[in-house]
Amino acid sequence: MTPQDYCQQRTRDSGSSFFYAFNFLPDTKRRGMMALYAFCREVDDVADEIKDQQEALQQIQQWRDEIYTVFHAQPKHPVGKELQWACQHFSWDEELFYELIDGMLTDIEHKPFIKSSDLSLYCYRVAGVVGLLTIEVFGYHQRQSRQFASTLGEALQLTNILRDIPEDIQRERIYLPQQIRSQFHVSDQDLHEGKMTNHLQSLLHHYEKKTEQAYQHALSSLPLEDRISLRPSIIMAAIYHAQFQKMKTFDFNVWQHSGRISSWQKIRIAWHMWRYEKKYACKQDDTRYPLRWDI
Repeated sequence: MTPQDYCQQRTRDSGSSFFYAFNFLPDTKRRGMMALYAFCREVDDVADEIKDQQEALQQIQQWRDEIYTVFHAQPKHPVGKELQWACQHFSWDEELFYELIDGMLTDIEHKPFIKSSDLSLYCYRVAGVVGLLTIEVFGYHQRQSRQFASTLGEALQLTNILRDIPEDIQRERIYLPQQIRSQFHVSDQDLHEGKMTNHLQSLLHHYEKKTEQAYQHALSSLPLEDRISLRPSIIMAAIYHAQFQKMKTFDFNVWQHSGRISSWQKIRIAWHMWRYEKKYACKQDDTRYPLRWDI
């Protein structure tokens, strides 16, 4: 199996929303995104699947070393080799990969989230950074698109956090900061039990509002000049926003309901959004085809 085949299979098998957006890219950009996403899966799996902390720390250090070889030597891993190929085509900042790895270290070391700034930093490292790397593949002209990418990353990660609260608790992770939870009188035990008290509902509504604000901020910060090139980001946002909207229908009681949408729904959303954005590209009329996450 070639490094390219390995990354394609890694991405396809993940069932991620990102895979459906990649399919609309030309070959070189799709290959670059598959390499990037495969790397994200590799380091994420180290954080999520390896129970022994020392082993996880050792493997994440190996990935840090592998990234160094991507930019300065000869990588050994198929993903590293494919990333090195991608670096010849896209302007990736080496430091962003280390930021992403640092985000994974937060999970491995079970660092507590005390303040809102802890959550913001984590969202930047594990999602905002990915957004900044992806737009280098998609292409952009306006510097403001970097703000769009990092803010959208925050919105997507907050969606994940709200959706996965029960699963994360099983991994001994609570991403909602202690200071904010104390303001709403929600304890660790409350999250473990998942009883939808007024206090817990108020906390979840607080983060519902924060997530919606991030989506809207991203929407308003995308420069019109870069809307066409960043169409894959729009498609990804539409799929995640659909999950966010689904959680609203059951008031974010993710202990009793799933916030995930089916593969078929993801395909349908991606197809409809791609057609909508293609019509915009043909007409160049943002009054008739305003930028939006749902159609």
